[in-house]
Amino acid sequence: MNSVLATETIPDHLAGTWKADPAHSEVAFAVRHLMVSNTRGRFTSFDVTIVAAGDPLRSSVTATIDLSSIDTGLEMRDEHLRSADYLDVEQYPTMSYRSAAVRPTDDGWVIDGELTLHGVTRPVPLTVEAHGVGVDPWGNQRAGFSATAQISRRDFGIDTSIPMDGGGVVVADKVSISLEIEAVRQQ
Repeated sequence: MNSVLATETIPDHLAGTWKADPAHSEVAFAVRHLMVSNTRGRFTSFDVTIVAAGDPLRSSVTATIDLSSIDTGLEMRDEHLRSADYLDVEQYPTMSYRSAAVRPTDDGWVIDGELTLHGVTRPVPLTVEAHGVGVDPWGNQRAGFSATAQISRRDFGIDTSIPMDGGGVVVADKVSISLEIEAVRQQ
């Protein structure tokens, strides 16, 4: 897909630097628990910057997430996830993402980039859907994006596994990541 066609597939593409509005954005995850259901959580403190180039294929994304801001709705579980058993926020207080390339797909975009978590950096592609650009009541330009990815905890050195009687583990290895980003164009 050439860049002219790529620009036409992003609703109201507008070049510039954009910052995620934390009040209207979410960095969330889900992981299988006891092999029967998903436990969900989110991070409440993060910084996401999107630099949208005139040619969307030359755009970039950076993100830093404060791991101590994890919120699963249960403080005891959150404290355990912050511990050395999982995130080890004393030693690794943040995780970060930096894009390397943007490419179109048949039904959206993929941002190829690297995630650094728990002192380990691995490639993690984000599947992205651009929702368009609009103007809020205060005259700010806003853009909306959804993104998903899946990672392996073990790939990042988080390998706590508690086996269950009869097979399986208490917390699965695969973690689904979902992002809902409403970004504001910076002046």
